[in-house]
Amino acid sequence: MAWVFVEEAEGQPSVVGLELLAKARTLGDANVIYLGAGSDAAFSALGDHGATAVHHLTPEGDDLAIAGAAAAIEGIVAAHDIDILLFGQTYTGRDVAGRLSARLDRPVIANAVEFTVDSGQVAVVNEVFGGSKLVETVFDAPTPHLVLVRPKSFAAESTGGAAPSVSIVSMPDAGHAGAARITGSHSEATEGPQLGDAAVIVSGGRGLGSAEHYALIEQVAAPLKAATGATRAIVDAGWVPYSKQVGQTGKTVKPDVYLAAGVSGAMQHLVGMKDSKIIIAINKDEEAPIFSVADLGIVGDVHNVLPKLIEALNDR
Repeated sequence: MAWVFVEEAEGQPSVVGLELLAKARTLGDANVIYLGAGSDAAFSALGDHGATAVHHLTPEGDDLAIAGAAAAIEGIVAAHDIDILLFGQTYTGRDVAGRLSARLDRPVIANAVEFTVDSGQVAVVNEVFGGSKLVETVFDAPTPHLVLVRPKSFAAESTGGAAPSVSIVSMPDAGHAGAARITGSHSEATEGPQLGDAAVIVSGGRGLGSAEHYALIEQVAAPLKAATGATRAIVDAGWVPYSKQVGQTGKTVKPDVYLAAGVSGAMQHLVGMKDSKIIIAINKDEEAPIFSVADLGIVGDVHNVLPKLIEALNDR
């Protein structure tokens, strides 16, 4: 049986958690270990996506609940027959999975994009070398098998399921490991379509030349009702905030259309967007790696191409 660790995000189950539920329910009843304040609406959303039972871990006050969550899950594992435990490859998911691995003395396979179960044997497909190669790894260890899955590997689809049963799981004292406290938090204000759920994304790279020229990306995105993205290079340069970063250390996206302007196509960026349905690239270097994954490539200076594209879009 596959279980899913789901963390709460803004009062609701995280999107990657719902994606993992879509895969877990294909293997039978899907149990969820839910970390967050919880609510009837959140639990209803889990049921709607296939969860049959929810084991609710509630952080107390300003506790950084990572260590306590791992300790609580260790107890859940001891009390239930869990074959596979899935985590989203997020900061919290990686931290909890790593601590649980140490507690249970079980290996973790990370960066997974798929897994299969055949005659009780679990094989995980994961990406290596920046996503340029796929490797299949078979667990040769006692259960539970711990798997960290990349966001967007599965589609989060509603099943119209009933509300799941919910049981409260106490958070044990994790000792010194659980001594960390949250002293403050900040949510960056965002406007317009977001990278995680946009059907169209327009991204810019260092080929734009300067932070001021990122306005071209926003002007292309506006009539398309698209989200705007960026490469790590221009995020590190301070041109745009980290929330726009697409790539291995940013967001993984899978829109219907991904337009990359002035993006060379470094492997770190490609791994975050290569699974987009249609990729359009604009770059003056005809040897740019981005063209290797593009469905449509335009060899030209973005400062010549984008103004004409903006004009055409605004004239529609």
